[in-house]
Amino acid sequence: GVTRFTVGLAKKMLLADPLGAVYSSVQSLGAGGFSAATAWIGIVCFTLQIYFDFSGYSDMAIGLGGMFGFRFPENFHYPYLASSVTDFWRRWHISLSTWFKEYVYIPLGGNRLGTLRAVRNLLAVWLLTGLWHGASWNFVVWGLYYGVLLILEKYVLGGALSRISGPVRHVLTMVLIMIGWVFFSAPTMHEAWAYLLAMFGGSAGVVDEYAQYLVSTSLPVILIGAFCAAPFPQNVLRGIGAERVERLRVIAYPLLLLACIIFMISDTFHPFLYFRF
Repeated sequence: GVTRFTVGLAKKMLLADPLGAVYSSVQSLGAGGFSAATAWIGIVCFTLQIYFDFSGYSDMAIGLGGMFGFRFPENFHYPYLASSVTDFWRRWHISLSTWFKEYVYIPLGGNRLGTLRAVRNLLAVWLLTGLWHGASWNFVVWGLYYGVLLILEKYVLGGALSRISGPVRHVLTMVLIMIGWVFFSAPTMHEAWAYLLAMFGGSAGVVDEYAQYLVSTSLPVILIGAFCAAPFPQNVLRGIGAERVERLRVIAYPLLLLACIIFMISDTFHPFLYFRF
């Protein structure tokens, strides 16, 4: 329990907060006041931030439960390895997806009453998912955006997705996910549209000086975040051997906890993103 709590705290303090600072700096430039490269760097940082913030929050809860003898279910399973939007939502916020499936989608009839009703049920679930996060238009659009994507994958595209190569399918999925995070993170729909316009070649051009500055200052934490969002660390540890890993844990976890405490002392307070919901 203690080690799991420490991992979650490290995700929050050492990865989510620095990545969030980059995205906040991009947002502070004002809607449309940055190049496409700056916009993409910003949303990549938010994409990693919200994963480490929320999975760190979940890890800390699981760890606290473990300290008291409770075993809580996993809430994330490497969602950014998803090969489709459907696969992403099987891996992201599993507890919420399961709750809406069992208490909304299935009671409405699920997919047992024909295609039209199944489409209606999916749209209802995702409209409610959006409203669950907040009673504002950006969350409504975010929820319906995913509802439409899931309907397209299930009833329109069908086997066409399976014929696309795995790496291309993964890249397309991540682009769709990052577009979704724009709606989720923007304070208003106007700012969301302006950010999307910047991402796809707005008036500020493709690359500006701020994008170059972000690459020079933030690339290490982005690469570390991308590395840790996949099972690479676990694979590295498996290659070391169980006995050596156990020795490493004895040293690494106290050092990780100490690093988190140092960050907490030296930085300002950054509440978890999901404390708003």
